[in-house]
Amino acid sequence: MAPSPTNDYRNFAVTKGHGVKGLSDLKLESLPEQYIQPVEERLDMTKVLKKESIPVIDMSNLDDPNVAHQIAAAAEKWGFFQIINHGVPIEVLENVKEATRRFFALPVEEKIKYTQEQSPTNSVRLTTSFLPKVDKVLEWKDYLSILVSDEKSSEFWPSTCKHDVKEYVEKSEFVMKWLLKALMKGLNVDMDSKESILMGSTRINLNYYPVCPNPELAIGVGRHSDVSTLTFLLQDNVGGLHIRKMDTDTWIFVPPVEGAIVINIGDALQILSNGKYKSAEHCVAANGSNDRISVPIFTNPSPDDIIGPLPELLKNGEKPVYKHVLYSDYVKHFYRKSHDGKHTLDFAKM
Repeated sequence: MAPSPTNDYRNFAVTKGHGVKGLSDLKLESLPEQYIQPVEERLDMTKVLKKESIPVIDMSNLDDPNVAHQIAAAAEKWGFFQIINHGVPIEVLENVKEATRRFFALPVEEKIKYTQEQSPTNSVRLTTSFLPKVDKVLEWKDYLSILVSDEKSSEFWPSTCKHDVKEYVEKSEFVMKWLLKALMKGLNVDMDSKESILMGSTRINLNYYPVCPNPELAIGVGRHSDVSTLTFLLQDNVGGLHIRKMDTDTWIFVPPVEGAIVINIGDALQILSNGKYKSAEHCVAANGSNDRISVPIFTNPSPDDIIGPLPELLKNGEKPVYKHVLYSDYVKHFYRKSHDGKHTLDFAKM
């Protein structure tokens, strides 16, 4: 049952499990006040640079040393880039997008089985906003998060998307490994000895951003950087992702490119590279006319890994910018607070 205008939309979306999909389906004429962002947290479209764009890197010839060089350069300058001709079959990409739409089209009685209160495993979790128990103002987004590296939990994955999610992760693994190898090469570090810390665990999110009344007052995802080593993001053709240009208060739109994957550096790799590679702050604009989905894969250290600047980088006298921290402590710090730009990195600074 829909809430009356005097009722609490937060209760409807969060506690009762309808999410923003349920709110969007009500065809509200105005944005509920629980979603109206303070001015400083809205995306100021006057600060979006019209003529700037992140690199689009063609991976069709992996024997060309220039490809690895472009990847390392983009990781230093932008923290984001797109890859094309990456070898993940287009039908695999289309199938996981369709699986995401299928999941969010399920009746609320089905979806609610995966909320924190009802999910049979911590490894599969349906959430609305970012941290609804912490967020003072809610974000206009629902997402299903699956810890892929917990193989025991796969029996609990929603059957409506299980096969396509598994296939997408499996087909992407080679590309992620190759990208990390290129990035390690850029640091003169041997990838083989670092694979376990770079790729210790994997998580995938199915993100759903429904049509939003007054999108200029809302935010799909607030300003943040990822805690991953590397994020491997599939966009649909609607778009909404914006990244902050390094050391400025301006933003760059990341346009959907047919068949492309968006890659971004996470905080873990910024720490491991002693700041050479940079995680970029990013956010997602809400949309007033189209539903949007995206599917990121996060490759991360394991929870019990200690992360800090790689010893190979410090042996020639380079000063460490970051201390050594337990990765699970770093992640817990991220999940204790609402999105706040790149402040999580302060936890690891010297």
